[in-house]
Amino acid sequence: MSAQVFGIVAPHPPIMVSEVGGRRAHATADSAMAMKRAAELLAKWDPDTVVIMTPHAPAMGDAFVIETAPEVFGDLGQFGAPGVALRYQGDPVLADALLEALAKRGIPAVDRAASTSLSSSELDHAVLVPMSFLDPEGRWPLLVLSLSWLSYESHRAVGEELASVSALLGRKIAFVASGDCSHRLSPEAPAGFDPRAEEFDQLLVKLVADSDFDGLSHIDPELVERAGECGLRSFVTLGGVAAPAAARVLSYEAPWGVGYLTAVINEELVARGSEAIVSGGAVVDTPQSGSKGGAAGHDESEIVVLARRAIDAYLQTGAEIRPDPFTDEALPARAGAFVSLHLHGALRGCIGTISPTEPTLGMEVVRNAIQAATQDPRFPPMTTDELGELDVSVDVLHAAHQCKFEDLDPAKFGVIVTAGWKRGLLLPDLEGVDTAEEQVDIASRKAGISPDDKIRLERFRVDRYI
Repeated sequence: MSAQVFGIVAPHPPIMVSEVGGRRAHATADSAMAMKRAAELLAKWDPDTVVIMTPHAPAMGDAFVIETAPEVFGDLGQFGAPGVALRYQGDPVLADALLEALAKRGIPAVDRAASTSLSSSELDHAVLVPMSFLDPEGRWPLLVLSLSWLSYESHRAVGEELASVSALLGRKIAFVASGDCSHRLSPEAPAGFDPRAEEFDQLLVKLVADSDFDGLSHIDPELVERAGECGLRSFVTLGGVAAPAAARVLSYEAPWGVGYLTAVINEELVARGSEAIVSGGAVVDTPQSGSKGGAAGHDESEIVVLARRAIDAYLQTGAEIRPDPFTDEALPARAGAFVSLHLHGALRGCIGTISPTEPTLGMEVVRNAIQAATQDPRFPPMTTDELGELDVSVDVLHAAHQCKFEDLDPAKFGVIVTAGWKRGLLLPDLEGVDTAEEQVDIASRKAGISPDDKIRLERFRVDRYI
């Protein structure tokens, strides 16, 4: 089983909290705004448990520390704000399952609540600061992990095991990687100045922006040491728990010589349930040669055959098939994809993803095909009686690029309209959508974006397979 995990890279300067920083908090205004954006996405994701890895909790050099207490709490009194007091239920079941899984894998881990040498339940500022933005009311249970000085490979393995046990327990989780970047970016930095600190932060931000979490494990150790960071191991762990990790950097700033990075991981998962798009009649501008009619019993493209097989198997057995690699070399390794279903010429279901959320395009198509057949909120779940007359098509999306309104052409390009956390998509060349104004208006209304909202536009091409 695999888990779907929404992730957040979160900085933790106490001064970012207004009760601590007062007027000085404006220096981290970009980070605060980014954390509020992450909080909106987290609320929409509505996890069963939030898991946070912190570099400032009681830790051990040769083992990971896992909090199993049924309740955790803390406040920012040491920073002059005792009124910022947070309390959460723990998740002892998930914690115990993770301890057991790590033991089987040979990764040292310690139960914090059962240890006589580690204080239990008290939350440190690297938890309290981000959680004061993300969940100040204690809405979700919180599982706290401490990083260790074991290898990066061990940290990634902890993430992988967390994803595995979460899936086995049926937990929908969010993972918060708490950590700051370099502490040595300027002469007034608290850890002193190093001329290579900026090089480290630039590389770190680029790797996260490129979703290259594996690359985080291969940064020059000397560069890491000179940077004086505290978040790298948390970020590496996030790459293991949220793989495949599709990241978007929300902000980076460096007041006082310390780098603060905020990013969200697998944001597409948050919105995928609300992005079913009616795509009947869409004609792509780059059709595939050799594609034929999509009705059952006719020759179909390889990717459409896979979508049909996925629906058939799921409706017949409840099982999700494991796709073989595609033989069609024109198909990308990973991409967002929409699966559209029609019955007797009428739309029967359509679900898709703007960007890839699965390790391969085949897995993307399998997941979206099943959801189109069973979870499109506009239709009841499909039955096996409908399989014989079902028409299937698959739209594979090219990467979206930010554009101006005058760059839109509804006959050639699909559009993505974004306002805050709301995002609507419309595929290209739809019947009755003749102007860019109509295209943007429909996509906006799908997402609940009002005409007064400030919007961001992106356009994309699609390849349709039938």
